[in-house]
Amino acid sequence: MGKISWKPGNMIYPLPAVMVTCRDQGKDNVLTIAWTGTICTNPPMTYISVRPERHSYDMIKNSGEFVINLTTKDLAKATDFCGVRSGKDVDKFREMQLEKEEAQVVNAPVLSASPVNIECKVKDIVPLGSHHMFVAEVVNIMVDDAYMEESGRFALEKTNPLVYAHGSYFETGKQLGTFGYSVRKKKKRKKRHGRK
Repeated sequence: MGKISWKPGNMIYPLPAVMVTCRDQGKDNVLTIAWTGTICTNPPMTYISVRPERHSYDMIKNSGEFVINLTTKDLAKATDFCGVRSGKDVDKFREMQLEKEEAQVVNAPVLSASPVNIECKVKDIVPLGSHHMFVAEVVNIMVDDAYMEESGRFALEKTNPLVYAHGSYFETGKQLGTFGYSVRKKKKRKKRHGRK
């Protein structure tokens, strides 16, 4: 078995399949994005890359705000629909029966069924070619309290996050380790003393 050279392209998979909500001049829309990710921890910053011909592009450019809504296995059909239908032609909230509520900081809706809503303010728009990258600061996060553990940890893995890989959607699998597990020292087991 060997390596072959393939044409340059986007092969960094899997990616989160997210639904981005936005509002401009009182109109709401939702679109599916896979070109998204973390770009800075402090301050917390993210990005979405959007084609300029997309209906939401001007909405986000004009308002300077949007919300990244993480998706789940239960939102798979709506996630796909919101990526292949245009808000110019159809009310995607109504068609997919997506309930929305108001964000807490930005002027945009959030999806009620999403376990995590990431409110963002645009800091820069970088034209790159087919897509323009909206660089944004995370100004608030809303989470579904059903996934909060007593310790205060948010159990994102229990939401069954949806990911996108090379044209297909997948639910996430089992945990293989935690950050730093490859170098963590194993705890010695205490010997038990007792009767046999």
